[in-house]
Amino acid sequence: MSENHLSDLRFDSLDLHESILTGIRDSGFEFCTPIQANTLPIALQPSDVAGQAQTGTGKTAAFLIAAYQRLMTSEVDTGKTRQPRVFILAPTRELAVQIANDAEMLGKHTGLRIGLAYGGTDYDKQRRILQDGVDLLIGTPGRIIDYYKQGVFKLDHVQVAILDEADRMFDLGFIKDIRYLLRRLPAPEKRLNMLFSATLSQRVMELAYEHMNEPELIRIEPDKVTVDRVRQAIFYPANEDKMPLLIGLVREIGEVRIMIFVNMKREAEKVGDYLAANGIKAAAISGDVPQKKRLRMLMQFQNGELPVLIGTDVASRGLHIPDVEYVINYDLPQDAEDYVHRIGRTARAGASGNALSMACETYAVSLPDIESYIGHKIPFANYEPSDLPEIIKPKPRPRKPRSGGPRRRPGGGEHNKHAGRHRRRN
Repeated sequence: MSENHLSDLRFDSLDLHESILTGIRDSGFEFCTPIQANTLPIALQPSDVAGQAQTGTGKTAAFLIAAYQRLMTSEVDTGKTRQPRVFILAPTRELAVQIANDAEMLGKHTGLRIGLAYGGTDYDKQRRILQDGVDLLIGTPGRIIDYYKQGVFKLDHVQVAILDEADRMFDLGFIKDIRYLLRRLPAPEKRLNMLFSATLSQRVMELAYEHMNEPELIRIEPDKVTVDRVRQAIFYPANEDKMPLLIGLVREIGEVRIMIFVNMKREAEKVGDYLAANGIKAAAISGDVPQKKRLRMLMQFQNGELPVLIGTDVASRGLHIPDVEYVINYDLPQDAEDYVHRIGRTARAGASGNALSMACETYAVSLPDIESYIGHKIPFANYEPSDLPEIIKPKPRPRKPRSGGPRRRPGGGEHNKHAGRHRRRN
């Protein structure tokens, strides 16, 4: 971890329970990051915190340490079965799993139980664990509401409520579910509340003031924290040069972790097919990939079995994957904030990283907004079209059979009522 990424505040200078300090030491942490140094003294009072911080800055450890301290220094009778005393909401399954992994690491000496609730897989297994009793409940809104309505657990013993990536929850349309759950917790003044978001927008602040107890606002220069440590460069390829340029870059970079970002799910599939046809091991992750397959891809990417991961912006938020050396924006994002989120997959925890982007004919229009948002011009990178590799075209994907709907008459008489429907962006 780079020293200039850390503050002067040591964890052992905080009045933390010894079991928590042991977990922190086992995790290799000694000094707080800026978001930890600014939020932990407040949350440990305890007082509510609304923090503006991006992934990779240590916010997960900040709220977990504060939550563990609250539980280890207070007792509550939840009846015969343990009921959740820490309630953590995350926008995606991957982020929920990563928070749980960090909670296991930091809290392994506390004796506290952790339960996960997220959609897509392990329905009965998750239900059994929660029914047996947990101290920390971590999950996504839909699955948690499902179990809550079945009476699998109660929410009236919650002492700590945490919302992670609140802005992303709005983007994904979870706000009604969030309000439903928060209204079933004890009153805001009877619990510690922490909210973290990449941007403390008006809608996020309205949520904070509605469901928190006069939170203190902490902002840690979110747009600069990551961008300043990333070496950036931009190419201006013609559309027909994009794929050869990408394959040439991946070959030149070599065997390191690379994340490639595209704007559409179908483009992720196309890029994955081309890389595979040209001898590059890669996998595409998007919103509709089955959960078990997504987790398997992430595990393979983390342990080095899979050198290249292709993703839409669903994959750009909330993923904590160490040692990603290169991010390639095959498509420039249409939202300037997404550029920062994407390149934030590299240069994590104080390390440096590299971000290469393609301002093609289709998406170059986004570049002025991106450069205005990050506050500087992205350095120009040149390439010679004659130096681009000859690439192999993949075989066409088999067409999926139609499910339901009217059959097309021979000769094409009846129009399919679904024709022209826009594809959902991921």
